[in-house]
Amino acid sequence: MAGLDRNSPNPTEIKLHQKSHVLEIGFSDGSVFKLPYEFLRVYSPSAEVRGHGPGQEVLQTGKREVTITSLDPVGNYAVKPTFSDGHDSGIYSWDLLHQYGTNFAAMWEHYLERIAVANASRDFNAAGEPAEAVAQCASGGSGGCGHSH
Repeated sequence: MAGLDRNSPNPTEIKLHQKSHVLEIGFSDGSVFKLPYEFLRVYSPSAEVRGHGPGQEVLQTGKREVTITSLDPVGNYAVKPTFSDGHDSGIYSWDLLHQYGTNFAAMWEHYLERIAVANASRDFNAAGEPAEAVAQCASGGSGGCGHSH
């Protein structure tokens, strides 16, 4: 069985490349995909990221430097990564990872467009917050945002 869809190819190899922050996965159909950790984090299949229904997706920001600290098997159909920001509730089935690899370019472009439209950032600032958080409350001028400026 290859994940949730019996017709999906099985993984043949999974490697975590910690220096380049890339998960490399090969499949029985001969395809090999290199998926950046940031991509996997911002497209986590968890309810925290996807919401509980259409239109409830939560834009993930400040994830450029996220790493995968562990990768645990889930039965014979998926893996569950733990990310350096503590996120660990996404279960990535083999067919989902294959779909992500096949559609990576379009999905990544869509994410970058959403970041731009939201005037958000893929980076954290020195305080460990998404860079846009301080910029937004600093521009508000009210001083009631709870951050020290």
